[in-house]
Amino acid sequence: MSVEREWLRDYMFLALRVDRLLGGGVLDYRGPAGWKERVAAEEPVPAARLAGEADRLLAVVPTNGDGMLDPERADALTGQLRAIRAVARRAGGEDLPVAEYVRACLGIEVRRLPEEVFEEAHEALDAALPRGGGPVADRLHAWRRAHRLPDDGRDRLPGLVERAARETRDRTRAFVGLPADDTVDCQVVPRAHFLAAGAYLGDRRGTIFVNGGLPFNLADLLTVVAHEGYPGHIAEALLKEIHLVEGRGWEEQRTRFLLSPQFVLSEGMGLHAHAMVFAGDEGQRWLHAHVLPEFGVAPDGSDFAAVHDARDVLWGVWGNAVFLSDEGRPEEEVAAYLMRWGLLEEHEVATVLGLLASPFLRPYVFGYYHGRLLLQDWLSGPERNDRYRRLLTEPFTPRRVRAELASAGS
Repeated sequence: MSVEREWLRDYMFLALRVDRLLGGGVLDYRGPAGWKERVAAEEPVPAARLAGEADRLLAVVPTNGDGMLDPERADALTGQLRAIRAVARRAGGEDLPVAEYVRACLGIEVRRLPEEVFEEAHEALDAALPRGGGPVADRLHAWRRAHRLPDDGRDRLPGLVERAARETRDRTRAFVGLPADDTVDCQVVPRAHFLAAGAYLGDRRGTIFVNGGLPFNLADLLTVVAHEGYPGHIAEALLKEIHLVEGRGWEEQRTRFLLSPQFVLSEGMGLHAHAMVFAGDEGQRWLHAHVLPEFGVAPDGSDFAAVHDARDVLWGVWGNAVFLSDEGRPEEEVAAYLMRWGLLEEHEVATVLGLLASPFLRPYVFGYYHGRLLLQDWLSGPERNDRYRRLLTEPFTPRRVRAELASAGS
C-alpha cells in the first residue's frame, strides 16, 4: 500500500471513530461498508487517543515527494483533520472559548454580531411582508401560517418536493453538467431535529428527508428543495463524486466531517442555491402557477425572495445565542433573545436550545450566517454561474474563496 493510501485509510478510520464517539450524525460517510462495520464492532477509542491520532496524521500529511497530494487536496484534508482533532479534544475535556473552538472546527473567525444587523433584517421583512399593523414578528408568523401546508394535505408533501426537485434540477443544468440518470426522491420522517435534510446515497441517487412533525411552509418549498437538493447539498455530493472521486481518485470525498471548513461553504451554497436557479421573483411566480392554487393560497403582496433573504440574515442570531449560552446566561434569557431577534415562535425555541446545549454541535450554527456572507461577494457579478459550478466540482475551502476574492480585487 502506498504512503498516500495508507494515510487516507487512517484518516477515514479516525473520522469513523470520532463519529462513533459522538454518537453518530457528524459524518457523511459513503466509503467501504466493511470499514464502518469494523469500527462499530470494536471497543470505543478514548477521546485522547483519537486527538493524538489526529496530531500524528497532521504531522505527516503526504504532500512532499512524488507529488502525492496536490495543495488544494491537502488543504481540504488538513481542515477536516483540524476539525476532527478539535472535537476529539472537546470530548476529552478541553473547553475552549467559542470563537477559538469555531476557528478550530470551521476555519473561520466569528464574533458576537451587533443587533443592528438584525434590525436591518427586520426592516427588510417589514417591507417584504403583506401590509398590515403590528410587530414584524407577528406579521411573519401570520404569513407563515397563511402559507402552511394543510394537515389534510400532508400526504402530498413527497410529491410536491419531488415536483420542485425536477424543476430545480432542470434549472441547475443551465450552468453545470449533470448525469442523465440521477434521481431525487422525498421521504417524510415522523420526527427529527431538522426541517429538511438532503442526503446523497451514491449511485446517482439522492433523498430529501422532511420532518413530518413540523409545519411545512409552502412558500419555502423551492428554497428548501434548492438548498437540500439541486443546486445545493445533493448536487454538491453527486458532482464531487463524479469529478473528484471517479475523475481523480479522491476517495476522501466519501468521508466528510460535517463540523469542518467545507461545511461552511456547503451551507453558504445552500442558502444561495435558490437565487442561483430563480432570478428575482421567478420562484414565487412558479409557486403561484404550479403549487399554491391547489391549496387555495392567493397572492398577498408579499415578496418571497426578500422574506427568505432577511430570514437568512437571522441565522446570525443563533450564533449570538451560542455566545450568550457560553457566558452562562440563563436559558430563559437565551430563549427570549432568540424570540426577540430571531423572530422564532415559542415552540421553535426548544429545538434551538437543544442544539445549543451540545458542546460538539455549537460550531454548526455559525456555518449558515458566515457561509452565506463569505459567498455573497463571490457569487455576485457576471461570473457567478461559473463560480458556483466550481464550488460544486472543486475542493474549495473558505481560505481558498478568500484568497481568490482578494486576488480578484487586487
